[in-house]
Amino acid sequence: MIEIEHLNKTYPSPGGDIHALRDVNLRIEDGEIFGIIGLSGAGKSTLVRCINLLERPTSGTVRIDGRDMTQLSRRDLLKARQDIGMIFQSFNLLEQRTVLRNICFPLEIAGVKRDEAQARAAGLSDRAKNYPSQLSGGQKQRVAIARALATRPKYLLCDEATSALDPNTTQSILHLLKEINQTLGVTIVVITHEMRVIEQICQRVAVIDQSCIAEIGNVSDVFTHPKSDIAKAKSPAENLPPCTGRRLRLVFDGSCSNEPVISRITLECHVPVNILFADTRIVEGSIYGHMVIDLPDDPQQFHDVLRWLDHNHISYLQEDGSHV
Repeated sequence: MIEIEHLNKTYPSPGGDIHALRDVNLRIEDGEIFGIIGLSGAGKSTLVRCINLLERPTSGTVRIDGRDMTQLSRRDLLKARQDIGMIFQSFNLLEQRTVLRNICFPLEIAGVKRDEAQARAAGLSDRAKNYPSQLSGGQKQRVAIARALATRPKYLLCDEATSALDPNTTQSILHLLKEINQTLGVTIVVITHEMRVIEQICQRVAVIDQSCIAEIGNVSDVFTHPKSDIAKAKSPAENLPPCTGRRLRLVFDGSCSNEPVISRITLECHVPVNILFADTRIVEGSIYGHMVIDLPDDPQQFHDVLRWLDHNHISYLQEDGSHV
């Protein structure tokens, strides 16, 4: 388990201190895929580097499996880091080493004998004799993941691990990370600014904004009922055209993922529906999200639609934001 309490990170500068992290509190359970999302400069990369003390916090505690990482000696810290793998956006492969020797590198640092290190690394890549310059971006990231797993860590930190990859390669890397979590039981922390990455593989998410944690919760809850301004900014589009009748925002919570909701409203209530905006996503196999619709300005038709939504247990909000 990773426990972060009252974590602060400040960088001195001629113009005054820069507060990269302010009073961050997180608890990441063993075996979960935990996401941390935020805009560029919000402090998310600093936060993940504080977990393994690549960045030393100004104050606060980072406990992993009950041990306060900030209190460990250099020798004990190096040993503790063997349980924490890390992959980066830029891959960070050593260009003068083959794939095999890149994967062996953390084992060498850990003092594993050469023969044993090569035997353990050999099964982690089918391009053992290639150099990084001979690999595609996706292949480089797979090698970086294999290197991070070489010491058989309990935790894997991913700092924007898919940001430099094309969409198809991103999907394959996300599938690989989920497979690692499920088959090896590795706890994974995903740092990203991409909402789709969080949606596809994470169970819980923390939203970081201006160096502080703005919101924490299950992915489905944060994305369907956001509380923080930054999470709301990821919700349905603003600047919709003026409403000519009655406007509703439908909230999908995964319970009616296979229902043709709009078609049924039209057919069963005999009401024309105008879809203005839809933002739905698949989270752990179910559909979540929002849909903004306009209905005729007829009280009876509007009442019929509301009654149908209530009967089918579909949440909705009026245009003014109040729950009906």
